[in-house]
Amino acid sequence: MSVALQQSVEQFLYRKAELCDAQSWDEYLALFDENSEFHVPQWDSEHVYTTDPKRGMSLIYYANRTGLEDRVFRLRTGKSAASTPLPRTLHQITNVRISERERGELEVKANWATFYARHGVAEHFFGHVTYQLRPAGETWKIARKHVLLLNDTINAVLDFYHL
Repeated sequence: MSVALQQSVEQFLYRKAELCDAQSWDEYLALFDENSEFHVPQWDSEHVYTTDPKRGMSLIYYANRTGLEDRVFRLRTGKSAASTPLPRTLHQITNVRISERERGELEVKANWATFYARHGVAEHFFGHVTYQLRPAGETWKIARKHVLLLNDTINAVLDFYHL
């Protein structure tokens, strides 16, 4: 794998984080393929989490980008009491590892932490993420985002912008 590819993917992930932190929802949504899956599984036990979102419980599951678009619509229109006001967030991404797949697609694994503040309280979420990225011109589209949340307790309503 080339240094240029590593840098391109890292810059893409940093941009995604920046757009989410800035609540630039249109640009953020544009990073996702129309058929992209977004999955945050629930833990079944200390070291086992659900792997099939259609058969097991999930903390968040969108089968395609429409679910994410609907969530953004509710945020924008104030129809999400649990997210009003929206928290301030700061996303950090580390340990980006890339595996090349067929047709120019990539599997990208990374560690992440999101710090957020709301109502005068600062908290954080952290974990691992696996992306499936597809080439889109000079950049990438997210075909799948699988987030493994490592927090033992969740002290807030968990939403896509925390991850």
